[in-house]
Amino acid sequence: MILAHGDVIAVVDGSKFELFRNHGSETEPGLAPLPTPDLREDDKSAGARHHTSSANPTGHQLDEDAHAAAVTKWLNQQVLGHKIARLVVIAAPKTLGEMRRHYHNALRSNLIGELSLDLAGRGEQAALRAIKGA
Repeated sequence: MILAHGDVIAVVDGSKFELFRNHGSETEPGLAPLPTPDLREDDKSAGARHHTSSANPTGHQLDEDAHAAAVTKWLNQQVLGHKIARLVVIAAPKTLGEMRRHYHNALRSNLIGELSLDLAGRGEQAALRAIKGA
């Protein structure tokens, strides 16, 4: 996958959200961390298809789904507000699946790639290696 200067990379899992911007070029990309926004994760209806059960006794999946929905809502707003023109999403597999349910059509149009990997918390170099390998 080739990153252009200014492309934004979102790295997400069920509880973490990191943002990076390519400050380099297509031939020499380099990721710089961006401030992580405050999110409202109170929309537990995002994961309403999950139910508390013996496999999910604490409703932890509802919390993870609400986080994915909140991240996606924020990304949608940034794309619609023309603050993100090109986006790469790297997310844990379950998180990516939940995020896709909430993508706005404009976000889909600006999405240049998705990687189903759990890299949250591993930093910009891990994200850059994954993108270069895609």
